[in-house]
Amino acid sequence: MPKFVIERAIPGIGATRSAEMQAISQKSCGVLKEMSPRVQWVQSFVTSDKMYCIYNAESGDAVREHAQRGGFPADSVAQVKAIIDPVTAE
Repeated sequence: MPKFVIERAIPGIGATRSAEMQAISQKSCGVLKEMSPRVQWVQSFVTSDKMYCIYNAESGDAVREHAQRGGFPADSVAQVKAIIDPVTAE
């Protein structure tokens, strides 16, 4: 299944308390359950004003549908074409 990086602009998300993060995660997981197996959430990285999410999905449209159904922004949805890391240099 293709992998996608989603950029979500959410002002102040980095200051969100753990209970609020839990509620956001629960909402996302509820939508994912309804859409399974078309979309899978791998992990997310939270910065001060943005969230970067890694998803496996059948298409970019499925990722956007998840965002729309969950009420989440999806400012950028990009399919991963390759993954590199320090081992790639060897």
